[in-house]
Amino acid sequence: MVIETYNLTKKFNGKGGFENISLSVKEGEVFSFLGKNGAGKSTFIRTLLGILYPTSGGGLILKKPLGDVNVRKKIGYLPELFQYHNWLTGYELLFNHGLLYKMDKENIKKRIEEVLNIVGLKGHEHKKIKEYSKGMKQRIGLGCAILSDPKLLFLDEPTSALDPVGRKQVRDIIFKLKNEGKTIFLNTHLLSEVELVSDRVAILDKGIVKEVGTMRELMNSPILLSIGNLNENIINELKKFDPTLKKVGDKIEMYVNDDEVLPKIAQCVIKNEGLLYMMKRKENVLEELFIKTVGEGDER
Repeated sequence: MVIETYNLTKKFNGKGGFENISLSVKEGEVFSFLGKNGAGKSTFIRTLLGILYPTSGGGLILKKPLGDVNVRKKIGYLPELFQYHNWLTGYELLFNHGLLYKMDKENIKKRIEEVLNIVGLKGHEHKKIKEYSKGMKQRIGLGCAILSDPKLLFLDEPTSALDPVGRKQVRDIIFKLKNEGKTIFLNTHLLSEVELVSDRVAILDKGIVKEVGTMRELMNSPILLSIGNLNENIINELKKFDPTLKKVGDKIEMYVNDDEVLPKIAQCVIKNEGLLYMMKRKENVLEELFIKTVGEGDER
């Protein structure tokens, strides 16, 4: 495991933060921490990084205790709402970050060329940061985070201030890094981002992990059927696939474990003289789970 925590807790004078989080993150996966603003997501990342000391519990990063100095060389971190020096060019910013990592100057130059291609800023590296758009600033921030070619990458709300185009650009970078075998820990409150990039998800509410699982486990979405000439024979046949199916008018909502049975379901409808107008997965299932888990109240 790349990340392991055991009842990890961080409180501020007994308030806020998070408590008793035990989870693990596998090598090469995108693991998303999903929660409202103020749920404790950023505090958790900063504790994993050793920026904050835990109140109790513990954990391992790359098989070393939290805060291990040598491990930090193998970690990249993009903070939420970061600010870089506007008077620097993109190249100067990356070069200075390489020096902070204590990289050899020739290696820094070589790596900058690679990073500029990864984040799509080749040709813009000699512009000053103040001339960058929000999306470009976010991508140069990602460039700083991956400059040392880390094994593990922490991204804290990397797309929250971006428009749809900027979000897609950042998502594409995340996919590219995942394909390189990087492990990515993503903090976000944007459900759409979680659905698109995540292998596994943890839902955090007021500092407590309420749900953990793969996207398939958490989003076991029902099949929706719209059937003309719906009759008892059709319903009885469909109950063989899901005995607990729900019928509302001419519509059926049912769960199946394997998409390979969908043609058989259609066949049952047609064989019993039904007219199959629609068969699709129910949408916004993650949103329903999220609201059900954390509620609709104000952020803390």
